[in-house]
Amino acid sequence: MPLGAHKVALFGVAGVSTGDVVLLSSQTASSSASIDFTSGIDSTYGEYIFRFYNIHSGTDSTGLTFQVNASGESGYNETITSTMFRAYYAEGGDASGVLQYAPDDQAQGTAFQFLCNAQPDDNDAGMCGELHLFNPSSTTYVKHFYAKTITFDTGPTCIHLFPAGYINTTAAIDDIQFKMQSGNIDAGTIKMWGVKN
Repeated sequence: MPLGAHKVALFGVAGVSTGDVVLLSSQTASSSASIDFTSGIDSTYGEYIFRFYNIHSGTDSTGLTFQVNASGESGYNETITSTMFRAYYAEGGDASGVLQYAPDDQAQGTAFQFLCNAQPDDNDAGMCGELHLFNPSSTTYVKHFYAKTITFDTGPTCIHLFPAGYINTTAAIDDIQFKMQSGNIDAGTIKMWGVKN
């Protein structure tokens, strides 16, 4: 999707559309326990994009996570299988690399899925990125997702994390919740777009 063709929808206000990409909702945290999207996820769109803007943790050394509910369910505890890898480079230039990040993989787990590395609560620290969720309203297939995030990590280190996987249910998904591993989302904005297939 070329950015130029869709920048009004990607950076505009809810309801603005360039045809295939529509901004559906925007929520800004203020010492929030979680950010939930409990409406707007339906069969209208084949893909949903969630973008994270300057997510700041209220607690030191914790990262942003997500989970979903199948239609009619509650508790944000659907079964996930996932993997991730990360690229990193230390601020001092003394450490760098690319590696699989196994500690936050899930194998048929029901925990909240990590989207970024643990970040400090320093005033200048934050996380940005995006999560793509495909065909959440399907009642035939599992629900694939992938994300890419960039974090100012405790180090200080630049961490580019790539989680991906699937939600192992054929039930429709209609709720998604974002929260820190511990503590509150101190600040930041999450926007949800729908992409027509």
